[in-house]
Amino acid sequence: MTQDPDLLAAAKAVVETYLELSMIPDPVAASAYVSPDFELVFTGGRRFSGPAESAAFNAKRYAWVKKRFLRTDPALDAETGDVHVYNTGYLYGQWKDGTAFQTNRYMDKFIVRDGKIVQSDVWNDSAEILLAKAGLAEADL
Repeated sequence: MTQDPDLLAAAKAVVETYLELSMIPDPVAASAYVSPDFELVFTGGRRFSGPAESAAFNAKRYAWVKKRFLRTDPALDAETGDVHVYNTGYLYGQWKDGTAFQTNRYMDKFIVRDGKIVQSDVWNDSAEILLAKAGLAEADL
């Protein structure tokens, strides 16, 4: 199976649209881009079944948060036909205490199948930053 540019572009568009809607946040609109069996796993192994759950979690951690995309790279899995899409960049926003931030690194991995996101894994620096803010970090950031 070769890398189909149209399939890859479509998967990239699905992911970027989902992320844009998630940042509003508009979990209802974002849900249109995920499959019924969607699974989202955040840093630390927190599992969510949809955009509303992750938006509720983010509301507890941040006053507001957005993503500044650096790259979105799709690649076809030749064995399954799924498209793996990697999106990386920086989170920016405001913590619940009112402190602004802008260089919180993130990496998201998505699996797109038949035009819908079936799985997403999210990694970012938020937990480490919060540990440092609380004086619990094991080393300086």
